[in-house]
Amino acid sequence: MRFIPICTEAEITRAAHALIEGHLVAFPTETVYGLGADASNKEAINRIYDVKSRPRNHPLIIHISSVKQLNKWAVNVPEQAIKIAKKFWPGPLTLILERSPLAKDFITGGQHFVALRVPSHPIAKKLIKTFENLGGLGIAAPSANIYGKVSSTSAEAVKIEIGDRLRKDDFILNGNRSEIGIESTIISFIENEISIVRPGYITIEKLYEDFGHTLKLSKKDINLKTPGNSKSHYSPNAKVRINGDPVAGEGLIATSNIETPQGVIRLSTPHTLEEFAHELYEAFRLADKLKLKSVVVKLPEERGLGIAIMNRVKQASYRAM
Repeated sequence: MRFIPICTEAEITRAAHALIEGHLVAFPTETVYGLGADASNKEAINRIYDVKSRPRNHPLIIHISSVKQLNKWAVNVPEQAIKIAKKFWPGPLTLILERSPLAKDFITGGQHFVALRVPSHPIAKKLIKTFENLGGLGIAAPSANIYGKVSSTSAEAVKIEIGDRLRKDDFILNGNRSEIGIESTIISFIENEISIVRPGYITIEKLYEDFGHTLKLSKKDINLKTPGNSKSHYSPNAKVRINGDPVAGEGLIATSNIETPQGVIRLSTPHTLEEFAHELYEAFRLADKLKLKSVVVKLPEERGLGIAIMNRVKQASYRAM
């Protein structure tokens, strides 16, 4: 595995060639780090599933360079989807659309839909564009971590999490901490309905700012497998408790207006919702590094980005009976 601490243009080009050759490349996005492979190479995609211990029927998000590439992977794209893509791409937004023949079952989990996004991180943008210039069509990239565990928001976290599962010709590209820190918003355009199927940084409020009454979000339960929709996900080894009273020896993640009780280990003290999202996964990883048995998360107000934070924490707290 090649760990690249400083991503020069030459190193990014080498990583793009590695993707063309069927190797894996972990790279930064503005949300979390992704584990990338050529989206049209079944063998390379199978390696993603193996490295992550990810169920084969769980779909992957394909990363492309611009909205102009959308029609290679999707068909019958609604005009509303194109408008939303033009507004928020590049950025932390994934669209679920009817797949084209290019999107095979090994990418979509056997569904007739495909997930697409255009990341805004400069290293991700350069990697995808270089890959496309070499003849590639898209990079499939789920989060660079073991399936169901805490997503990686730094190259060092990727190395610790899955470094020993990568091969000598795979890459990890360092792009510092991910700016947002939680995964993209996912919007589905299936069955003539628009649905937010995973909340994220692009909130319902932001969508309404630009689209207002023309945006009609469905509350219908669509039978759709999407990235990150398992009941248990984003989970540290420590047990996550929500809004309880922490006791000595437990970790605490809470906004700066909440004091730390005596003997409790403060893991994060965000001042804003943006800081809360940015620090959440690193705080979970710190809890595991300190070998804490449990962490209490005092959830912020359930509005805007707070909805996405609540979503991640609830899934992190879920334990099958």
